[in-house]
Amino acid sequence: EELPDLVARHHERAAIGDQLQRLCEQLKAAREGKGLSLADVSELTGMDRSAISKLESGQRANPTMDTLVRYADAVGRHVTLELS
Repeated sequence: EELPDLVARHHERAAIGDQLQRLCEQLKAAREGKGLSLADVSELTGMDRSAISKLESGQRANPTMDTLVRYADAVGRHVTLELS
């Protein structure tokens, strides 16, 4: 009985994970587009260079909004959330 709901929730979470991965790819592209290194972003955000690298590569599965916003600010971009 509950299986269809569980499967649907799994698919929703997977879609959110895909969106987050695309966001991280966009942040990396923005960094590279501005000619910034990981060290530059680290200095601008106060975040550890390895944490930035993990975020960009998708190894950090659940970054905080603060992390995403700080990174986006460092590369001259903004994070926008949408409720649907």
